Order: sequence, then structure tokens, then C-alpha cells
Amino acid sequence: MNITILGTGFAALTAVKQARKQAPNAEITVIAPKEEFIYLPSLIWIPSGLRKGSDLRINLHNFFNRQRVQFIEATVENVTHGGRTVVTNEGEFHNDGLIIASGGRFIKKLPGIEHAITPCEGIPAAEKIKQRLESMSGGTIAIGFGANPNEPSAMRGGPMFEFLFGIDNLLRKQGRRDKFKLVFFNPAPEPGKRLGPKVPENLVKMMRKKGIETHLGHKMVGFDENTVKTEGGEFHADLILFMPGMTGPAWLPNSDLPKSAGGMIVAGQTCQVEGYQHTFVAGDAGSFPGPDWQAKQAHAADLQATVAAKNLVKSLNGETDFEHFKHELICIVDTLKHGILIKRTEKGTTLLPPCRLLHIAKRAFEWLYLRQYR
Repeated sequence: MNITILGTGFAALTAVKQARKQAPNAEITVIAPKEEFIYLPSLIWIPSGLRKGSDLRINLHNFFNRQRVQFIEATVENVTHGGRTVVTNEGEFHNDGLIIASGGRFIKKLPGIEHAITPCEGIPAAEKIKQRLESMSGGTIAIGFGANPNEPSAMRGGPMFEFLFGIDNLLRKQGRRDKFKLVFFNPAPEPGKRLGPKVPENLVKMMRKKGIETHLGHKMVGFDENTVKTEGGEFHADLILFMPGMTGPAWLPNSDLPKSAGGMIVAGQTCQVEGYQHTFVAGDAGSFPGPDWQAKQAHAADLQATVAAKNLVKSLNGETDFEHFKHELICIVDTLKHGILIKRTEKGTTLLPPCRLLHIAKRAFEWLYLRQYR
């Protein structure tokens, strides 16, 4: 049994662990550009110096050895032959079963988007924010996020609230908050609604309390070097942080795999790629059925990857009693000093007010999570 997994992110690594658990004797191959994992949730702490880039970059060589995984350093270019062949810049690799967990990419189509920093692109982006903040003596900082209009779930807004509140608290700690204007912008009139119906009201109230201005409910038009442009007007900004919506991996348009309107791989509740045998998808690369509040996040990717690995092994063993993944959204919106716990399931939303212990809990979770891969 030869199982191939694409990627080294949250979904991919969970798929590795679960596939090895379900199939102790299988050959498992991982294909990705680098043998490393970047813990993206903690990028929010780089501007303040609470974390360095090296803290969040984990070499996976030892983990792969423990899991008896063959790693191939390559960039995927296509998936062909019904999922059985992965075409890369280093040649073609064949499999009996495939899990696509290579993540998505940000849509960089807005005019002038090169003038904005996209924080979740990785460690260099977060380090650039740190450098820019250190070089500024004052001015306007604009922070916002967008969406994929054809794939409503393909957004990552939570980290932008964290950068917003984190930068506010950092400037206060440094005694220079009065020299800066912070502006939060979003095309939605109620940003954060996916987290729960009461969340937008609470977040905006928190912004007002901290003196953060808002520019909401206007479609994005683009950026200039020092300008954010929307259909509701434009405003000056000396530093722009913007998280655009997401779409599928770069190689997907060349593939025959089924694609959603938003450019992601179509799969069902079992994570099986629609119309493909022994081929599954988990995480940001997939378009899944479910409630409209289910956004892209690491927790969702882990839940999907667990089910994808279990169902793939069942599929290869001729079993058909596939499991369905659970819809659940859990996050701690961190402010650098406090954490706000938000949990949403199909039963409803739990929202806990800012608490110092939740900030500590988020840091403890990071340590526990990374420990298994070090």
C-alpha cells in the first residue's frame, strides 16, 4: 500500500500521523517544496518580539523518520491518471492512494496589492511588519481582510483581528499609541460574522473602546503606496496590512480534478474528491459542503485530515463505511495581553470575554502542538 500526501502544513502532518496509525505497514511518501512546517498561528507575535521566525520553523526530518515517511523535495505541477500520478518538477510519482493537503494561495488580483503586506504569507511577511513598525515614528496603520466572492468559506479573518489588537497593545506598551491612527477596513458590514452572530458587535465595540476607526461595508477597489481604495471612498495609510481571499493551489488550474467556482478541489463530507477513487483532500485546498460559517482554519484542516486518512485506508482495504468530518470552528483571538475564546458548532456559538489566562493557554497550546514535530 503506497500512500502519497502532498504538503507539510497542518492537514498534511495530521494525515501522516493518522495514515501511519491506520496502516502501520504502508509506504508513506510526502511531497512538498521544503521539509519543514511553519506554525502560522503564532506569526501574530513576531511584530512584538514575543516570537522569532526561528521559533516557528520546524525541521520535519526527525518527525518523518519516526513516522517512517519518505520525503521528496519537489513542487507539484499536476495530478493525473485519476489521482494515481503526481507530476512534479522532479519527475512523476505514483501512488495507490492520495491525500492532497498542499494548502491554498491568496488571490492577488486587486490593483496595487503589492503595496500591502499579507501577514499570513509566512515568516518574512511578519518580520517585515515588525521592521516597518520599528521604523515608524507615527502615522496611520490600516488593517483589513477580504474574501473569495465565489467561495465564501475561503477567507482567513481571525489573524487580522489579532494583528489589529496586538499592534494596538504593542504601541500602548511602547508609550506611543497616541502618535498612530489605526483603521480597520472590511467589505462586509459585519466582519467576523462567521465566528457567531454576536461576534461582530463585540469586536467593533472593542475597537471603539481602543480608539480604532472602522471603514466597513464597502467593496475593495485597490491600493496605492499610501492609500486604501474602496467603493465607499479612499483613505490614507502609511502601513497597509491586508489578507485577501483564498483559492486553490497554483497547479490546480492545469488539472482535471473537479474545481469549485472559487477554484478549489470539490470534495464531500468524507473528504473524498468528487468522482475520484482513493483520492482525498483536506485543508485549504478543498471545497467542502457544510454551513456557511465554516471558515478555513488549522483546526478545521486537522479534523478533515483525520477523516481523509481514515477513509483513504478504508478505501484501499475495500471498505465503504466512510466517516464524515465534524464542522467546528475554534479560535482564541489574541490581543498580546488577553485572549478571546470563540467556539462555533452546529449547536451554536460560545464567546468568552477577554481573559489573560486565554493568552497563556494559546501559548501553551503552541508548545504542545509543536512538541510532537520537533
